[in-house]
Amino acid sequence: MKYYTCEYCFTEFEPKRRRVQKYCSATCRSKAYHLRKSTPNKTTELIPFTTAVQEAQPPIPPSKTKIEAVSTAGIGNAAAGSLLADSLKSIFTPLDNKPATKADFKQLSDKLTKRYHLVKNIPNRHDGALPYFDIETGNVVYLWGRV
Repeated sequence: MKYYTCEYCFTEFEPKRRRVQKYCSATCRSKAYHLRKSTPNKTTELIPFTTAVQEAQPPIPPSKTKIEAVSTAGIGNAAAGSLLADSLKSIFTPLDNKPATKADFKQLSDKLTKRYHLVKNIPNRHDGALPYFDIETGNVVYLWGRV
């Protein structure tokens, strides 16, 4: 059986497919792809021709980046930005789109506990009595003045 050399890790392997394999495993194939995509294209540069055979070296993994430490200034900037964004949001949000508060629910429940509610889309009676909806009976009644 003929052995091939992996183009990524340079180890010898026995091919498992009929066509010529370039890599010994899917891991090496994936790593070679990511290496090709992370390095700039060097085909435009002129490479001098040498007859000496160079020993192949496995690629050097990129160094990890340093993670910045949390600073007091960073926390202060984040807090100031959050406060500014929240205040702008509350200023430019219309009153109809703001969330309901406990006071809104209390006001609504106080209104619903009343027996009579003014009906605004029914005209007043000829003698000036206002139409009210009676919650207990479910009928429209006409009463004088505000209840």
